[in-house]
Amino acid sequence: MSDEILVVEDDDNIRQLLRISLRTEGYRVSEASSGAVALSLFEANAPALVLLDLGLPDRDGMEVLARIRAAGPTPVIVVTARNQDEQKVRALDAGADDYVVKPFSMAELFARIRVALRHRARENDAPAADTARVHVVGGLVIDGETRTVTLDGAPIHLTPYEYSLLLVMVENPGKALTHRFIQKAVWGYPAADEYKTLRVIMASLRRKLGDKPAAPRFIATEVGVGYRFIGE
Repeated sequence: MSDEILVVEDDDNIRQLLRISLRTEGYRVSEASSGAVALSLFEANAPALVLLDLGLPDRDGMEVLARIRAAGPTPVIVVTARNQDEQKVRALDAGADDYVVKPFSMAELFARIRVALRHRARENDAPAADTARVHVVGGLVIDGETRTVTLDGAPIHLTPYEYSLLLVMVENPGKALTHRFIQKAVWGYPAADEYKTLRVIMASLRRKLGDKPAAPRFIATEVGVGYRFIGE
């Protein structure tokens, strides 16, 4: 049986486009044009993934995101016209798995959907040998079995992409990793936004790690290239 995707979008034209395109790709689709209907369908259908617009007529999409995230790990990709970096950080911090700005490429959206579903499948089916690995760097501890991260003994909440990004950096210590390498390692495909999403998520991750750009403790910027994990 194909995965069901819940499309939460109040624009009739965009919702119709998403419905037709997703069904063409073999997904089952349920639709909501308001937050109330979205939450009702989410509870009734338990979709594999949610495409969520933030500008809904009855409530802010961030409230819907919080309710979905509180219910479990269902992947949520925010699809919105809100293009401010601050809004992206808020959504990612609140548990969104990805953030797509309108207008968007349908091919890229499909790629992001596939990656989000693969990430969730790996979390559910990851081999014990992979999940049992623990990384310890100075005061930073990453437990692969529980997917938890602590810094100097205090827990840090990371979104799925922040966690994957941190793992890529930790597993390549001392290497200058290019934006493209990191992007393909985390997302599995090259994006068309000139690495803007990567930079937003990296900024959020570094903030949670307490890294200061001028004197980083863990992740240094390689100007014009990418990033390098330096540890303490």
